[in-house]
Amino acid sequence: MPDDKNNSGAPTVVLVHGAFADSSSWNGVIERLQAKGVQVTAAANPLRGIEIDSDYVAAVLDETPGPVVAVGHSYGGAVITNAAKRAKNVVALVYVAAFALDRDELLSDLANRPVAHPLPPLPILPVQSKLADGTTQTDIYLDPSHFRARFAGDLPRRVAADLAVTQPPTSAATFASKLTVEPAWETIPSWYLVAKQDQAIAPDLERFMARRINAHTSQIDGSHAVYISQPEAVARLVEQAARATR
Repeated sequence: MPDDKNNSGAPTVVLVHGAFADSSSWNGVIERLQAKGVQVTAAANPLRGIEIDSDYVAAVLDETPGPVVAVGHSYGGAVITNAAKRAKNVVALVYVAAFALDRDELLSDLANRPVAHPLPPLPILPVQSKLADGTTQTDIYLDPSHFRARFAGDLPRRVAADLAVTQPPTSAATFASKLTVEPAWETIPSWYLVAKQDQAIAPDLERFMARRINAHTSQIDGSHAVYISQPEAVARLVEQAARATR
C-alpha cells in the first residue's frame, strides 16, 4: 500500500486488473508511473463477481490516503464503476479497454450488445471445483490455445504463452453479475482508452461505452493487453487524469 503519511495532495493511482490476468500484469505501467514520482498500488482483484470484488477493491480505495485515481482494465472497469461509488476518495476513473456498466446492467448483456463489427464469443474453458462445504463452483479460463489471438495479439508469443498458463481462475459469476448501485462515472470524471485491435471486447463497444460515460477518450493501435504492450501510453493517460484532478 502507499505510504500512509503521504500529504502531498497528489492522487495515488490504484490499478485493478480484469479477468484472465493478475496484478503483476500492470508492472510496466507501475514502473513508468513510479519513475515519474506517482504513488501507485495494484489491487489483487479476487475475480469472484462484481459484488465481492467491489467490496474488496472499495476497501483498498478507502485505505489509500488522499485522493485516488482508480484505473480498471477489462472486467476491472466494471469493478471500479461499483467500488468507486462506495469509496469516498476517488477523484478520477480511467478505463483501459474496459467495461463501464450502467445500473442494473448485466455484464454479459453489455458484452453482447450489438455493434457494427462484433466479435465471436471468447473461447472459454469451464472448470468445476469443489469447495470445503461440499458445494461446487465453476471457474473459467481463456483457452490457452487462443489466448494470444484474443487477448494479447501484439505481445511476443513467449510472453503471451506465459500469460496464458499463469492466468488465475475467474468465477463464472463475474459475467452473470450486474451493477446494483448508481455508476461512479455519473459523478466522477472519466478517461477511456480504446484499443483499436482488441479481440476480446469489440472496439465499437469500447467507443460506445466511452461515449455513454462522457469520457475523455483516446484511441490506440493495440490488443486487449494494451496495458502490457504499451505501458507508456497507458501511464500517460493515467497521468493526464491525475493532473486534471489537482
